[in-house]
Amino acid sequence: MLLSRRQRWRRWRRSRPFWGGLFAILAGAWICVLPLAPLKIMLQQGVAGIPSVLMGIVMVVLGLTAWFSPPQRGLAGVLTTLIATAALVLSNLGGFLIGTLLGILGGGLMFAWQPYAAQRADGGTGAGTGAEPDPAPAPAAVAVPASDKGRSQDLDETPVSAPVPPRASAPVPPRSAPPPPTPHSDPQGAQP
Repeated sequence: MLLSRRQRWRRWRRSRPFWGGLFAILAGAWICVLPLAPLKIMLQQGVAGIPSVLMGIVMVVLGLTAWFSPPQRGLAGVLTTLIATAALVLSNLGGFLIGTLLGILGGGLMFAWQPYAAQRADGGTGAGTGAEPDPAPAPAAVAVPASDKGRSQDLDETPVSAPVPPRASAPVPPRSAPPPPTPHSDPQGAQP
């Protein structure tokens, strides 16, 4: 039972920007709690501490949004980074720089996170996972005569396929230049 819980936790954690959300929640909690500190530690107090609490709450909500709604991770990451930067000015130097640094790190991790990609048939090397498809078709296999088949199997080799030469495209006729206009031709019919 413990193994299945651990596997479920690992699957849940990998299916969302977990670390970015965690850093955003920690940054929000740090910025939110700092105005509640004793007067000797505080730089701003009273009404000026309200933005600290609000920014901290918003950062915690953005971290939870990244956890429970991964498709919104891009917006949550950008907003977390902006709020963490604004907290530098509006909230006790961004929680004495700790909250700002955690918020920027969390926002960046949320924005950069990509869904977990299962290993593909290419052996998990990542080749072929790009956005562009391979423009060249795969070379066709060439039939190997029976005498060559026996020899290649004896040597523990696979039959070799010869590459197919690329198709020659039809030549494009050169464009002919339009005839030069005659000195007295005018499309409107006016004469000089």
